[in-house]
Amino acid sequence: MNRRNSPEKDECVTLRTLASHLGLSLTTVSVVVSDSPAAQAIPLTTRKRILAAASELHYRPNYFARSLRRKRSMSVGVLVSEMSEGYFTLVMNGVEEYLMAAKYFYLLASHYWQASLLEEYPKMLLERSVDGILLVNTPTPSRVQVPIVSISGHEAVAGVTNIQLDHKQAARLALKHLADLGHRRVAFMKGQEQTVDTDYRWREIMETARAYGIEIHEELLIRLTENSWSPALGYGPVKALVARTRDFSALFAFNDISAVGAIRALHEAGLRVPDDVSVIGFDDVLGAPFGIPSLTTIRQPLREMGKVGAEFLINRINHPKVAYPQQVLMQPELVIRESTATASSRRPSLAPKRRRPAVVTRG
Repeated sequence: MNRRNSPEKDECVTLRTLASHLGLSLTTVSVVVSDSPAAQAIPLTTRKRILAAASELHYRPNYFARSLRRKRSMSVGVLVSEMSEGYFTLVMNGVEEYLMAAKYFYLLASHYWQASLLEEYPKMLLERSVDGILLVNTPTPSRVQVPIVSISGHEAVAGVTNIQLDHKQAARLALKHLADLGHRRVAFMKGQEQTVDTDYRWREIMETARAYGIEIHEELLIRLTENSWSPALGYGPVKALVARTRDFSALFAFNDISAVGAIRALHEAGLRVPDDVSVIGFDDVLGAPFGIPSLTTIRQPLREMGKVGAEFLINRINHPKVAYPQQVLMQPELVIRESTATASSRRPSLAPKRRRPAVVTRG
């Protein structure tokens, strides 16, 4: 390296000073550090030398200048209802993984289902020149002139790509499992009204239950209303359920978090899971295998959904004239653990139960 042109210790290292330091042209250094396709025409040894110098001198690209050249901010907005553990954590893991690899920055905002924030946040993101918006469990805003990808979205809106779970297959996997175990009186949880998946999942569950001979009883239907993503979501409603009836052998929770609260409420009522009541969740969050009992659940590929959502958004930003799908369907899996058992096994057992390994059934 040409040490005579080395920058001073406190000097801000620009693309020009890096090129001068290396004794190379500004264009050569630029295409390498920007990872341009044209960099493949430059010898590998030169590329390695440039990247090594950039790392050694702590060179950071000027994204403002790059955005002026590309007419992009190299950033996207991400709107979520809230950042709680479980569903959102796993989705955002996938989102972050892809955006980091694509060298995109993101601005995250939680609207907590407040109408004013749902109206204001998209405008604020656009004022900050985001190139696109990623929605997670969030209604589609109106009058947005950038690409939008909606994870768990269902609205057929021009300019929006929806990343959806195949809820019909999810219902089949869950209810076939319960039916095969002999369950016919099942308590069902319907999610909160504002959650974008609620109505679509509920419709598929109701139709599929009848197909498997599981009767729908009004007294066994639970409608979640609390704006919460803690186990309290399922605890209170199931406590109220067992106070009015215990005439059911299984419970299909809206998600894993509510299933955890449900199991606690059943335990306090003197009902054992799965000996007296089988419980099946939805999502397969990180804590699902570690409860006692471990939770049988429908696995949403949440991390993959986040990654796919981010990928579609960046592709749409980079290739605005290419046709895009309005719907991308992701497949669920049934993960069988300890919280479900045959309906005929509802008798007290004094013998300790051995932990069963999880069994995964794909659609």
